[in-house]
Amino acid sequence: MNLDQLGNLFILYGLNVLYALAMLLIGWWIAGLVERLVLRGLGSTRRVDSTVAGFLASIARYGILVFVGVAVLQRFGIQTTSIIAVLGATSLAVGLALQGTLSNVAAGVMLLLFRPFKVGDAVEVGGQSGTVKALSLFTTELAAGDNVQVLMPNGRVWGAPIVNKSVYGTRSFAFALELKPDADIEGVMEKALAFLRGDPRVSQSPGPSASIAKLGLDRVEIGFSGWAAAGDAGGVRGDLIRRLREMVRDPQSAPVPGVSQTAAPVEPAAAAAPEIPAKAPRRPRASLSQP
Repeated sequence: MNLDQLGNLFILYGLNVLYALAMLLIGWWIAGLVERLVLRGLGSTRRVDSTVAGFLASIARYGILVFVGVAVLQRFGIQTTSIIAVLGATSLAVGLALQGTLSNVAAGVMLLLFRPFKVGDAVEVGGQSGTVKALSLFTTELAAGDNVQVLMPNGRVWGAPIVNKSVYGTRSFAFALELKPDADIEGVMEKALAFLRGDPRVSQSPGPSASIAKLGLDRVEIGFSGWAAAGDAGGVRGDLIRRLREMVRDPQSAPVPGVSQTAAPVEPAAAAAPEIPAKAPRRPRASLSQP
């Protein structure tokens, strides 16, 4: 091999290296531009969550980079068909090994696309209940009632029934109270209804209701129900239970808002007549007789 051939090879491969570097730089710039365009386009609509937008933008960016990498390899004369086949087989093996993880990613994408709940909603899913704190591609974070963090895989969340307690503006609350048959059932119902009607958190259309749910020989069950805002239903039910407990424990000491409880006027007792002291009986005077 003479110097001319070496020079030609150097020029050829040197130009290929320059072309490859130029393709990499241009491909990198195009990938970043496409990523920004996808983020901007998906961010302009409220139907797509920001996490889903970032995930799709990343897929678009890395797809362009993979295409640029294959083009660079072909520029150097490397047969990419066998490389693509090896990559496909490797991807299949990795996909089978990470089947659970990929199912969680797919479930996360479905949750973010259809959005059966959002951050801040109170939900029951997969045997767990709490408030949604975060939603990612792999897990869903809940805060339980005692403020304990619960991390659930998205595959378990998507494949289970979802009970969303915050999707509607109002919620109903109910409570059942058992009393003895000889108790003042009508009085308890009237006072409880007055309490619910006087609470501003309780919706008055439809208004609260109270009725006898069950009637037995040894007990009577009264059912109370009403409507309130989703965030106030639990508090109203708790206050109702506390008030009913006070009524049952001491019926006379449980005031009801909006109901005046004045005692009946007591008539003054008649003035007792002054006691007249009895006069002492007169003793008969002894008469002196003259002999």
